[in-house]
Amino acid sequence: MFTIDHLGIAVKSLAAAKGIYEKLGLSVSPEETVEQEKVRLVMVPVGESRLELLEPTSDDSTIAKFIAKHGEGLHHVCMRVPDLAAAVARLKRDGVRLVSEEIKVGAGGHRYVFVHPASAGGVLLELVE
Repeated sequence: MFTIDHLGIAVKSLAAAKGIYEKLGLSVSPEETVEQEKVRLVMVPVGESRLELLEPTSDDSTIAKFIAKHGEGLHHVCMRVPDLAAAVARLKRDGVRLVSEEIKVGAGGHRYVFVHPASAGGVLLELVE
């Protein structure tokens, strides 16, 4: 079954951004760093999904570049799939453009891949298993 796993939100400061969610009474996970993506993040559970707040740890990170170009805001939509390898193989076979064909391991040990916005209606789509 496919579900929305989380919405990724690019922020300049986790400390500043997570405050509104804490004021709403939502729990915020401890900070985690994903070195390969050059980000620090927290997760905010909301119903059956989560918000992922992403702060760049380097000026050359994807999130820093996104913020420089677009400002803070929605960066990506993440869907949970039952079999990531099968989904990637199917997308590649059908000519879907992926940001990288390599399945990577990120926050919380989740395996993930990104579908390029050019193949997803202008939205950066992350798939996780």
